[in-house]
Amino acid sequence: GLPLHQFVDSSISFSKNRARMLRTSLQRWQRLSLSARRLSTTQDADVVVIGSGPGGYVAAIKAAQLGMKTVCVEKDPTLGGTCLNVGCIPSKALLNNSHYYHMAHSGDLASRGLNIEGLSLNLPKMMEAKSTAVKQLTSGIAHLFKQNGVTRVSGHGTITSPNEVTVNLSDGSGQQRIAAKNILIATGSEVTPFPGIEVDEKTVVSSTGALSLEKVPKKMVLIGAGVIGLELGSVWQRLGAEVTAVEFLGHVGGMGIDMDVSKNFQRILKKQGIKFHMSTKVTGATKAADGSISVQIESAKGGKTDTLDADVLLVCVGRRPFTQNLGLENVGITLDERGRIPTNGAFQTSCPSVYAIGDVIAGPMLAHKAEDEGIICMEGLNGGKPHIDYNCVPSVIYTHPEVAWIGKTEEQLKEENVPYTVGKFPFAANSRARANADIDGFVKVMGHKETDRLLGVHIVGGAAGEMINEAALAMEYGASCEDIARVCHAHPTVSEALREANLTAFFGKAINM
Repeated sequence: GLPLHQFVDSSISFSKNRARMLRTSLQRWQRLSLSARRLSTTQDADVVVIGSGPGGYVAAIKAAQLGMKTVCVEKDPTLGGTCLNVGCIPSKALLNNSHYYHMAHSGDLASRGLNIEGLSLNLPKMMEAKSTAVKQLTSGIAHLFKQNGVTRVSGHGTITSPNEVTVNLSDGSGQQRIAAKNILIATGSEVTPFPGIEVDEKTVVSSTGALSLEKVPKKMVLIGAGVIGLELGSVWQRLGAEVTAVEFLGHVGGMGIDMDVSKNFQRILKKQGIKFHMSTKVTGATKAADGSISVQIESAKGGKTDTLDADVLLVCVGRRPFTQNLGLENVGITLDERGRIPTNGAFQTSCPSVYAIGDVIAGPMLAHKAEDEGIICMEGLNGGKPHIDYNCVPSVIYTHPEVAWIGKTEEQLKEENVPYTVGKFPFAANSRARANADIDGFVKVMGHKETDRLLGVHIVGGAAGEMINEAALAMEYGASCEDIARVCHAHPTVSEALREANLTAFFGKAINM
């Protein structure tokens, strides 16, 4: 055998070589593993999401579910962004409950055999119900973050380098630097100001102030008859306000709405009591010592002028991307002509490690659009292939009746010279709508004249916001009008009206009309 000292030296040499081989194998495995998962072990996070609105919080949860170490930075005290705190959710709570009040107050319930004596509005209680819904949902996001392992940092996040976000902490304790392989901007949008009119959120209000008025105004003037104006105007009109909408365009409902639908929608709203000044612009507003407001208006083409009196003026001329103090200049990102962040098909900005979704990029400013982009973006970071068809993103106005649409309008098809057929079916001919005594509106569909492929669906009706999702599914999978017409729909349901409209588009005749 070997002398003892040679045996020991040989054993040590073997152990060193084996340890070196093990280290090399381990390092190679780590590199392959990290490459496959696109993660980073040398940085504080794999993804830092700036903003916790629908796009941001959904993206953060999806990233964590895919195994990424995820941090979400939010400047506001609660999660959920505009949508949950001062947008979609509180407005829907008020729309729902004001509709109940209107049914009772207008005699609608009495016509159904429900007589109510001593009816009164408890506005503070209605506001409390709204706030309860908001609190439950925002706290629900905090729970989801904890459940999925998302780290929340409270403060204003600024991008200081392609792989670093610096947060000015909300508690005033200073700054926190977070290193990350990727950064996602999901900061949403803010109310577009109206030149010359200062919002105080008391009598001159944005959508935020309109959600928290302390009393029902006698007269309310809306600058804008788009989605936000019509929804909030409907709330206060139902509760007793005299509402007048001033709209620069010649139609209600904003951009993207089918003109046939818009005309019928406006007629229904006028019947409910909302007044309209169409093709008219607001030139100024003055507040008197007693708090009353005089709103100066003029024809959009010039000439005719008038003055409207109001207790509350609601400024709702749209929203703009929120990109202030994000540090975009630090990573070479420049905004487009509309203040949006340019991105490619993978939501990647001009800085390869920085991505953007939602209201800060091109496309409709819709919560569900931002959510889808957040999920798809994170899947792309994890090796997936991002894809979204913006033609299949639905829009909804949550008045009563609701208005919902997806795909092309008739005007767009004409402009693009696409051959098409139209199928329409009124809710007045639908058995469930008749039974519910809720017959305003119709379903309108367009199919390709040669292939019958469904091109667009437009609905005015009490459940339009729910019905449009069947149309979204159909369009996403390239269905024809005949496909939908041949699907058995439960009876009696308002969804049968969608089936009948598609039957009309492909066959020329409905069954029940």
